[in-house]
Amino acid sequence: MDNENFANILHETVEMIVAYWRKNLQPEAPVLLYEKADILAEQLNLTVPNQGNNLENLLPLMQLYLDYSVRTSGKKFFNQLWAGADITGVLAEMITTASNTSMSTYEIAPIATLIELELIKTLNNLVGFSEGEGIFVTGGSNANLIALLSARNQFLPSAKNQGVGDHKLVAFVSDQAHYSFLKAMNIAGLGTDNLIKIPSDDQGRMIPTELARAIALVKSEGKIPFFVAATAGTTVLGAFDLLEEIATLCDRSNIWLHIDAAWGCPVLFSEKYQHLLKGSHLADSFTWDAHKLMGVPLICSAILIKQAGTLLDVCGSGDTDYIFHPQENQDYDLGIMSLQCGRKVDAFKLWLAWQYYGTQGYGQRVEYLLSLASYTADAIQADQRLKLILAPQFLNICFRYQPDDHLSAEKVDKINLAIREYLWKSGKYLVNYAYYQGRVIIRLILANPDLQPSDLDDFLLTVVECGDRLLHQQDINISHPN
Repeated sequence: MDNENFANILHETVEMIVAYWRKNLQPEAPVLLYEKADILAEQLNLTVPNQGNNLENLLPLMQLYLDYSVRTSGKKFFNQLWAGADITGVLAEMITTASNTSMSTYEIAPIATLIELELIKTLNNLVGFSEGEGIFVTGGSNANLIALLSARNQFLPSAKNQGVGDHKLVAFVSDQAHYSFLKAMNIAGLGTDNLIKIPSDDQGRMIPTELARAIALVKSEGKIPFFVAATAGTTVLGAFDLLEEIATLCDRSNIWLHIDAAWGCPVLFSEKYQHLLKGSHLADSFTWDAHKLMGVPLICSAILIKQAGTLLDVCGSGDTDYIFHPQENQDYDLGIMSLQCGRKVDAFKLWLAWQYYGTQGYGQRVEYLLSLASYTADAIQADQRLKLILAPQFLNICFRYQPDDHLSAEKVDKINLAIREYLWKSGKYLVNYAYYQGRVIIRLILANPDLQPSDLDDFLLTVVECGDRLLHQQDINISHPN
């Protein structure tokens, strides 16, 4: 392809993306065009051809992808712990994709390596790890895995080379913790049965006295408590565990303390709310997801470790002399302390975004969204047909449609599930549901910094109107209450 033709295709693609974004901002634009998976697959004809196409013929396929994509950057997307569109992230992805390098060595990624090192140092300083290290990974789940592997190797140094054998290691998480810790126990060879879930209080926080009791019981059985994961911003309720109390228990028993702050980490940018992570410096490791509340496009995650040198011990391996050579910049080769060989330049997305917003800008984002959370909670409480499950601790607003206390809990559950299904399949809103104390709740996530109070008013009004239509129906197993 000649340069002029390539430039024209690139220009048309950018115009397509701009048009997509503009439509996302239109109030009437649906959050998605819903279709059942099997029907959609049949309509799209996704088979790959034997003979290739020219680039002009690929433009309609790219447009088709955008047409059926969920509009996560629009104001009707409340489903995940991320939302919104960040222009700096898109620009960074274009640059890093065009240059197409890997983060294995300084030799092939000089400026990217220096950017990642600077960001890791800055993030560590925010957490309170003055001499820490870290690396960007493929998501918070993998960050949690590396933290657990680090703790495993500290308590069972032979595990890396000889396997875990008949180990006696036991880990602890809250019953509100992310499911990735179960996966990590599996991958680490420690077994999911050796992960103990500690009860949480009525706000969703791990109960320290229950943790102390569980640790004592494990010790009495001749087992070794080696790892505790506290959560800063739980997935459903947005709860922040009591870090200082948990850290005291871990220190007393020489247990590795990890903080999964994938969701809640940006409170450290705000003087008003950084108390939610008070005690973070007492941990041994820390998960930071910039692709959540900081708005950086997926994936952009880091694992931070207090003790430098840990990652090389845990992730390093032999048989690497073909890529890691003795030379003047060898101390800058990050791949040697990563579980990955090929690794995207995710740090550039965060660095460019940080250049744009600044630390102060991220603090303002946190404070604005938390003010919006309070506004939404007040609006829910002001409507007798809605029930706020508990006052929001963060940006998770948990509530349900419940116009009459005399309705059976089962019927209220069905109505709320039907509301959520209708909102989703009609393309009006994409919001998730969860369970709290065995009952169905709607989990509204405020991650999009472009949201206005009026957007939340419209959402709640739609929920109430839908619930009112469903209230007197006998059969609530529907997609559209009309």
